[in-house]
Amino acid sequence: MFRVLVSDSISEEGLAPLQKSEHIEIVQKHVTEVEDRLHEFDALLVRSATKVTEELLSKMPNLKIVGRAGVGVDNIDVDAATKHGVVVINAPNGNTISTAEHTFAMMASLVRHIPQAHISVKSREWNRSVFVGTELHGKHLGVIGFGRIGSEVAKRARAFGMKVHVYDPFLTKERAEKLGVSVCTLDEVLAVSDIITVHTPLTKETKGLLGEKNLAKTKKGVYLINCARGGIIDEQALVKFLKNGHVAGAALDVFEQEPPGDHPLLSLDNVVVTPHLGASTVEAQLNVATQVAEEVLQFLEGKPVTSSINLPTLSKDIYEKIQSFYNLAKKMGMIASQYMNVPVQEVTVTYAGTVADLETTYITRSLLAGFLKPRVASTVNEVNAAMIAKERGITFGEKFSNETHGYANCISFTVHGEQNTFTIKGTHIPNYGDRIVHLNGFAIDFAPEGYLLYIEHQDRPGMIGKVGNVLGEHQVNIATMQVGRQQAGGKAIMMLSLDKPLDDALLETLSKIEDIETVKKLEV
Repeated sequence: MFRVLVSDSISEEGLAPLQKSEHIEIVQKHVTEVEDRLHEFDALLVRSATKVTEELLSKMPNLKIVGRAGVGVDNIDVDAATKHGVVVINAPNGNTISTAEHTFAMMASLVRHIPQAHISVKSREWNRSVFVGTELHGKHLGVIGFGRIGSEVAKRARAFGMKVHVYDPFLTKERAEKLGVSVCTLDEVLAVSDIITVHTPLTKETKGLLGEKNLAKTKKGVYLINCARGGIIDEQALVKFLKNGHVAGAALDVFEQEPPGDHPLLSLDNVVVTPHLGASTVEAQLNVATQVAEEVLQFLEGKPVTSSINLPTLSKDIYEKIQSFYNLAKKMGMIASQYMNVPVQEVTVTYAGTVADLETTYITRSLLAGFLKPRVASTVNEVNAAMIAKERGITFGEKFSNETHGYANCISFTVHGEQNTFTIKGTHIPNYGDRIVHLNGFAIDFAPEGYLLYIEHQDRPGMIGKVGNVLGEHQVNIATMQVGRQQAGGKAIMMLSLDKPLDDALLETLSKIEDIETVKKLEV
């Protein structure tokens, strides 16, 4: 049974994917109301009210995933979550249309003075001449940040007959041409635009992006819109430029501090404000809740998520292609780690055949997580595996090869210790499953699952019988046995699949059999 804590108000209908599962218990209470139960929860769902800090994460040792029902993750310490091995997901698509439409509503309200005219008429006034506005048609719109929302705003602007100029370091000319927008530098956008709207995340680079220096580069009479994140526009600088008339007006849905309190911007007549309503539509709230709930459900079912902040994102199509290799890689990592139970300095994974043509980043993370899991006491998974490896001085890398060893696909994993090296190779065969086909210089063929017993020995007649007799005497049943050797009379190995795990005393007994050199129990 997985326990999910819904700490903020989230659409009940949107939680339906989780509520339908018989294996999930949902608790809808703020974190402060369940202080004594925080250690019980596997997943946490929030909007913007709950702050997911290092302190909160420390109180939730079983937490595996945090879902933010919205686009941003400003209220979540992603670095701390990564350190704790907690996946952070959001709903990047859920409120795209809602925010784009709100941006356009703010734009129209700003240039046509709609809020001010509304208040005037409600006050029984009829001052038409005071509220003469400006048309959007033919105006130059500057869009800073051209992700999902920025591109949707641009589509609507073009429908209004506006000329769109975009600043986004990652926007290709090909995509810009398809959407009918101009790719510009930031200075070019500032200089040419009649209206500027920002649609970037709040980062070190974007904080105060439109500050005193850049505002001075804008056209006199420019209009500014921020429906993205408070802090991208320097609010104190904005007050100055609004008061001196350089900026004709501003429409703000977000502030550096929310609520803004007695902010000087609120006293200016040429400022339109809303209380962070970009995602506040019935459709958007349902969309973000449903998307996050479905992602959490997928994660708890052992499947990769597609909207992760601290994991490579995967489409459903890509996931279906790599799923088999993802599972195989984790098993290979676990086997290698248990075999090489010594200090390790470097690990390398090599892909060959059909798997080399896929997105291997997630497969490598899975393998690394499987390798590190038996070695560390803290939580380790695909989220923090790379960080934990680095902390322990283990370097890792990917390689690609044409050598498939006769298989359609092949994953090779090499572990370099202080004294020796271990290599394991595996393949996935459709309709047959995962197979380990090479183990430390020996060709072999076994399924990496369950309780395994690995034995290295000299190739002598009767070795299999000796091992079988000892296991039989201790009521241990052998499910399968695979053997391999390099040459007759030389070193050989056997891999046995057992019905139950072995205790240390039995391992000691097996190791004393003449000509047996190594005995290791492995669990996958």
